[in-house]
Amino acid sequence: MRLPVLTRDKADTLLLVVAALLVIAPHFTHLPLWTSATVCVTLFWRALLTWRGRRLPPVWLLLPVALLAMAGVWYSYRTLLGRDPGVAMLALLLAFKLLEMHARRDLFVVLFLSFFLLLTNFFYSQTMLTALGMAVTLVVLLTAQLTFQYTGAVPPLARRVRLAGKVALLATPLAALLFIGFPRIQGPLWGLPGDARSARTGISDTMAPGSMTNLALSEEVAFRVRFLDPAPAQNRLYWRGVVLSNYDGRTWTRIGGTPYRRNADGLTMALGGRAIRHEITMEASERRYLFTLELTRPDLPVPGQRVATSDELETFTLRPLQQRIRYRATAHSQYTLQADLDPALTGKWLQLPAGFNPLTLALGARLRALAQERREGTPEIVDAVLRLLREKRFEYTLEPALLGRHSVDEFLFRTRQGFCEHFAGSFVFLMRAAGVPARVVTGYQGGEFNPVDGYVTVRQSDAHAWAEVWIAGQGWRRVDPTAAVAPERVNASLARALPAQAPFGLTGLIALQNDKDSWLSRLRFRINAMNNAWNQWVLDYNPERQQNFLAELWSKVGTWHTPAAAALLGLLIWGWRRLRRARAADPVQAAYARLCRQLAGHGLVPATGEGPHSLVLRVRALPLPEERKAAYAEFLELYSALRYRALDDDERNRSAARLASLLR
Repeated sequence: MRLPVLTRDKADTLLLVVAALLVIAPHFTHLPLWTSATVCVTLFWRALLTWRGRRLPPVWLLLPVALLAMAGVWYSYRTLLGRDPGVAMLALLLAFKLLEMHARRDLFVVLFLSFFLLLTNFFYSQTMLTALGMAVTLVVLLTAQLTFQYTGAVPPLARRVRLAGKVALLATPLAALLFIGFPRIQGPLWGLPGDARSARTGISDTMAPGSMTNLALSEEVAFRVRFLDPAPAQNRLYWRGVVLSNYDGRTWTRIGGTPYRRNADGLTMALGGRAIRHEITMEASERRYLFTLELTRPDLPVPGQRVATSDELETFTLRPLQQRIRYRATAHSQYTLQADLDPALTGKWLQLPAGFNPLTLALGARLRALAQERREGTPEIVDAVLRLLREKRFEYTLEPALLGRHSVDEFLFRTRQGFCEHFAGSFVFLMRAAGVPARVVTGYQGGEFNPVDGYVTVRQSDAHAWAEVWIAGQGWRRVDPTAAVAPERVNASLARALPAQAPFGLTGLIALQNDKDSWLSRLRFRINAMNNAWNQWVLDYNPERQQNFLAELWSKVGTWHTPAAAALLGLLIWGWRRLRRARAADPVQAAYARLCRQLAGHGLVPATGEGPHSLVLRVRALPLPEERKAAYAEFLELYSALRYRALDDDERNRSAARLASLLR
């Protein structure tokens, strides 16, 4: 079946509809379902009307539909202000405007509205893949804009696309120069202040059974680390975050009213062993906690942020993190923390809620009595509990059984299945029952080393919980009960620690993507490295980095290079302007030279002094399509008239325009 030949107006309109669809399509993932459906139906209706040559709907019908759509936006968001309702309204208005195009001016209104809506993609995603997709859509929009500029014959679509690509490429150096040198402001490049309240995954200041399990399924990046010194072993990568000391029988929370410090003064700690310098690039989390390799002094210099710490050695910013930040820290492989703490002040780390877990309380009392009988201390009690976890064959799993009121009793004595929060929470409860000060620490453990760029990527799936116990004379010591049950969790990865399942089951899919030798992992490493480079050099190009980069560039170039660079730039500008004047001096002759080059490609080289009329006869003998030969013949006739006949200005302009269009 042969498709009908479209008129110029129909082809232009359909191209604009396609461009509008490409602009709006990325927003379908976050727009309400009714909004996406309305946009799709409207665009399809506009394309169908154009294809069949039907009249557009009247304004009296479009106006109430548009008002109804605005009411729907208000109903969905309870406001018409902000990022999400604003984008929804723009998408709807763009679709409706396509149904209300009655003049050439309306084409450009739709086009420029599409350019603006295209830019809003960066409000939701700033990955390199998003930028590449927007670049493709930009070329389509430029193709549509170029198409509308032609008043005569329109070149083939492929040629218009190539021309639009050239326009974009020509603008790229200037855009890059402005990006590098234009003064920047502090704050996120893309984003609106009130729109960062959308929920994000990540470590919170509470922990209950199942909270870490949900994070284990998230591949979202928490932060990336570049080690400036040799990196520690995988089982030493504990990224300290939040300390949880209160327990209500179900949920662990932070101690309320914890005093904040602007620095680490007053926190008794001794750092020794090998220093491990590392640079962390942390993603926006809408939370205030900063994560560092254990153990790092909490008084970190974070550009653009005011940082504080707590008595529990938590590090946080005074404002929620609404943009990606980068900071450097130095960890130490050996440390003691609050070793001189008065035992009388450890009561808050011994408190337990009344009426919960009687079996665990009894077990703790037996452990305490046995230790006193044998004159053993806290280290022996810790070893006894870890030995219990290993010998009773506890299972590390993503799908533990649901627990009731006495959750610790049920976990330790009945189900014996759990994730890291089950092991850490139950261990701390049992330690307190045995009279040992203990608390839960949440953060991340491990990370994935990328051999392509050398960064360690820590994802939400690396979220982990462990325990700290206080030992007189030694201070707070880390104890990871999960490592006693599933050592592969800290020595390798989450996938290695989970029990084997069907290859397409939950853990099977996790294991597949963590197989570093598979083609999927190698591809993922390269994509992650490119995204990281994009984040480091484009999205994180803040005023500080701009100043450092320009200062380094100036120091490398040196003052004596400046005159040479200025002279070279002036020479290039002079040559470019002279070339433009030469081309503009005689556009007719330039077009004739272009014709000669095309004819030479077909094997016909005009002789010296050969005139247009004799050349026409030779052109007609070429083995070319009749349409092409007719275009060449018409060109030569117009060229002869422009060169040798007296024409008025209007006729000369029309002939020159026609002359240029014949060679496209």
